[in-house]
Amino acid sequence: MKINSKEILATPNLISLFRLILAIPFIYCFEMARQDDSYFAFIVYLILLAFISDVLDGYIARRTNQITELGKLIDPLADKTLVAIIVIYLFLMDKIPLFYFYTIILRDVIIFVGGVYVSKKIGKILPSNLLGKATVFSIGIFFIAILLHAQEGSLIYLGFLYISLALSVLSIFGYTIRALEFLNKKKHEINSSN
Repeated sequence: MKINSKEILATPNLISLFRLILAIPFIYCFEMARQDDSYFAFIVYLILLAFISDVLDGYIARRTNQITELGKLIDPLADKTLVAIIVIYLFLMDKIPLFYFYTIILRDVIIFVGGVYVSKKIGKILPSNLLGKATVFSIGIFFIAILLHAQEGSLIYLGFLYISLALSVLSIFGYTIRALEFLNKKKHEINSSN
């Protein structure tokens, strides 16, 4: 994988980098929220800002044909970093069940490790797909519901909990199938050239 220095200054990559830097205010607000629930409102605004930046960087990248290897790296890294921060803090604050915490963390670890392996094998980074984006979106909606004090056991809480869980599991299978397709394609190309 080669990253051109010009890629760093591409607008979509700067937006993704901004989303990654949002990790700092997320950590600060969660630390404050452990003493004062009013900071939950700030965290909701940060999640919405992260959503907007995620949609915006993808839209601009496709619209201006600025899809880069660096962008394919920073975009999911930013998503996974923010999701990890939020899920860890919500778990520490007893806002989510243990099985949910492990599912989300394991999903991201599996996809990250698998992504590194596939990237080394095929020489490029697999871009995020619609299922992955839908999964992160559903997780974010669940987080917002919790931060807006959705009662544990309520229809809203359970609905978003199980939707995001189902999409998380499906996304692992989706990434696995796609990774195998790319690996088989690469293997076929190597065999054809010999």
